[in-house]
This record gives sequence, structure tokens and C-alpha cells, in this order.
Amino acid sequence: MWMRAVGMGVVWLLAGHASASAQAGRAVPAGTVAQGQLSFDGRASAGDFTGTTTTVSGEMTGGPQLEAVRGWVEAPAATLKTGNDRRDRDLNKSMESAQYPTMRFDLDGVTPGGTGDSVPVTLKGRLTLHGVEHAVELPGLVLLGSDQVRIRSDFPLNLKDYKIGGLTKLMGMLRMYEDIKVHVDVTFRFSR
Repeated sequence: MWMRAVGMGVVWLLAGHASASAQAGRAVPAGTVAQGQLSFDGRASAGDFTGTTTTVSGEMTGGPQLEAVRGWVEAPAATLKTGNDRRDRDLNKSMESAQYPTMRFDLDGVTPGGTGDSVPVTLKGRLTLHGVEHAVELPGLVLLGSDQVRIRSDFPLNLKDYKIGGLTKLMGMLRMYEDIKVHVDVTFRFSR
């Protein structure tokens, strides 16, 4: 889940900066993740909760136009924290973090939905969670600065699509629901 979120962040940053740069007749600079936060909202029979990580890395390539920009973002699955040690252990067990340590998004293309300093985008790429890769198209908003791009996105994710199990405990009395909401907020600093 986080990997998808991270990947989306990288893609959004790339897409937004590329769109503004292409519009202004400039090439799109390469960049690396300067900071980021990935989170998800989960629902469970024992109460709703949020998981978060700020351990995000990634890079984007530069290019003469938006369509040439590619990139990736990733986060270690074990860095997701919910504020409850027992739930964190259950999360790592369900994610099989030792076997599948990395959540990753690879950007294959960007489609801008407008122009300006705040640009809606669609990020096309591949999200890998729990060792399962799916092609995805993610919505995002890019906020362009002079030396960085901030990307924000919110999207639904179904854990079963990535074969993440172990969502019930005590013979089904405790249950985490498979549909979650992912939030991404990633900033890329441009290389000069």
C-alpha cells in the first residue's frame, strides 16, 4: 500500500514539474526525494487506525518533455507505524515484511490534466506490494516550485489485490477490512 503511495508521489512530482517545464519551454530536471510521507487509513472491527512512514526514497529522470520523464519511489514495508506495537507486529506479519521488504512504484508515463503551478495529473506505472506487481493509473496534484515539486495523492487500495492476508484474528472476531485509503505527500528536490 505504501509502495504504491510512494510510487505515486514520485510520479506526480515528475509529472507536475515536467508539465510546467514543457509549457515554459524548459527541459525537466532530474531530482531525488527530499522528504515524503506515506500513510493509509484502515478500518477494523476494533476501531479505525492510520499507518504512516516517512522513510521514502526515489529518483526521477529528467527529459526534454514530460513524456520523457521516468522515475521510482520506494519505502521499506517495516517502517509503517500505527501507534500500536501489537498492530504494527500484525501489520508486518500480514505484509510479510521480511520476505517482501520493499514497497515500490515505477513511473512509466505522466498525463497532465492542466497547466500552471498546481497541476492535476494521472500517473501511469507499476505498483509492487507484497511481491505482487500491478499496472496502475493514479490521480495526483503537483505543486511546482523553483527548485522542487510537491506531489499529493489520495487513492483507494484493496489489500486482496496484492495477496495481503492475515486480516482476521481470534477466529474472525477481530478483523481488518481489505479496503484502505492511501495518502501520499512527497517532495522531490531538483538536481542542477
